[in-house]
Amino acid sequence: MNILVIEDDKKIATLIKKSLETDDSGYKVTLSPNGTDGLALANSGAYGLIILDRGLPKMDGIAVLQTLREAGNRVPVLMLTAKTEVEDIVAGLDAGADDYLMKPFEFAELIARVRALIRRSKQDRGAEIRYADVRIDPVNHKVWRANTEIILPEAEYRMLAYLVRNAEKVLYREDIVENCWNSPLGIFSNIVDVYINFLRKKVDVPFSTKLIHTVHRQGYIFEER
Repeated sequence: MNILVIEDDKKIATLIKKSLETDDSGYKVTLSPNGTDGLALANSGAYGLIILDRGLPKMDGIAVLQTLREAGNRVPVLMLTAKTEVEDIVAGLDAGADDYLMKPFEFAELIARVRALIRRSKQDRGAEIRYADVRIDPVNHKVWRANTEIILPEAEYRMLAYLVRNAEKVLYREDIVENCWNSPLGIFSNIVDVYINFLRKKVDVPFSTKLIHTVHRQGYIFEER
């Protein structure tokens, strides 16, 4: 697995490289110190995962990520940031980040996040997922309800795919955060509620039958009622 690290802090970048390459998973790490050069490397298609700092010289991480996603590049991206506000996390996820790790972090946690992203990316090679009148293409990350295509940003898509894969099961916020972002609950508890609200507006509101339901004091369930 080739991993690209786009990080302008040389000390952090070097430590990330050392941590990943001394892991027993066979990672090979390339470093890039700015957004412009990092984007060029990312567009080469040579990397199976990107670790991307949000605050970069020449081109910030959000712009790099948006450019990649607009070009159809679906490589898994772990975004690093010192920003901890809900609005900042949502901005990163909406731009197309697959996971979000806040600085300072433990390198053991970074490696765990990398492994989880690699495992998750393998799910994107499976067959269509269906429940009720919802259909999901996990290869191209497309969603339809009642034959109407619903355009979802990456974070919303990931949450919906998890809900549909676990239809008719009560999912606690901890379950959703762990499986969608591999993070401790913390501030992500609010992120879950934000994205459930986004999904309801797109997947439920335009249709007569509602599928996303709140389970009081527990979490949510995706179920046809």
